[in-house]
Amino acid sequence: MPELPEVETVRRGLAPVMEGARIEKLEQRRPDLRFPLPERFRERVEGRLITRLARRAKYLLAELDGGATLLMHLGMSGRFTIEPGERGINGAASAQAIRPGTFTHEAGAYAKHDHVVFHMGAAPDLPPPPHHSSERERAATRIIYNDARRFGFMVLIEADALASHPLLSALGPEPLSHEISVAHLSARAMGRQTDLKAFLLDQRNIAGLGNIYVCEALFRAGLSPNRRAACLATRTGAPTQRAERLLPAIQATLRDAIAAGGSTLRDYQHADGTLGYFQHTFAVYGREGEPCRTTGCNTAIRRRTQAGRSTFFCPRCQR
Repeated sequence: MPELPEVETVRRGLAPVMEGARIEKLEQRRPDLRFPLPERFRERVEGRLITRLARRAKYLLAELDGGATLLMHLGMSGRFTIEPGERGINGAASAQAIRPGTFTHEAGAYAKHDHVVFHMGAAPDLPPPPHHSSERERAATRIIYNDARRFGFMVLIEADALASHPLLSALGPEPLSHEISVAHLSARAMGRQTDLKAFLLDQRNIAGLGNIYVCEALFRAGLSPNRRAACLATRTGAPTQRAERLLPAIQATLRDAIAAGGSTLRDYQHADGTLGYFQHTFAVYGREGEPCRTTGCNTAIRRRTQAGRSTFFCPRCQR
């Protein structure tokens, strides 16, 4: 399941061809993904300008000029592919299709799983957003949503219902935003007997984290995933030293992962716009039985199952 860094990578890859562009045509090739696609989907989005492409937790949010927001979730196998128009991207005479974000567990991309196609056109009445190099970046483009398992979904939410929508209203703060703090984590964790792994996966406590990056962040913080969440707070709710280590570890892990993805997406000169190589630097995830990478440790990485998910950790470095 794509986590915050992967979704942010996809957002950065799509933004140059979606922000400031108009949805000239929508192809809906089936009635549903995980859930039914929005009622009157084509009618409600065709002709609309995408004023901003944002991310909240693991969701992509395409804000439309009519006031509605198209919320998109990639599920387990959802992928976007950018097919440039005749002029290509950055004005190239021809260009390959690009998939912004290729994940550790890749899925197939057969055309039979192309379920939604956005035909994007330039918006000559508006200047390009600051991060767009030229108007040519927004030449007519097809953006294809492919989802073999159909666990992804798309929802149209009107502006006055966005904050209260069930998918968004209970989300905790973004881990890389100014809204998150050590005090927030400790207050949420005070007295909690659930383990740290489950606490961090709970999107009500902190938004966007998933199994991979929780494992990696706990390793960086030197904290066992088996510890109780209450270890982050004193009896009065003040942050402990463990909490002081955990939040910077979460943020550093996410920033490193985003940098690994974003570095190949700053322009479209690269062959495929892949996520990068962060998966090759995992400290613990997927490394059961391999030696810990901490200098002087060499303890074998262990795996255990928590709530049906594999947890990887170093029993020596994480206490």
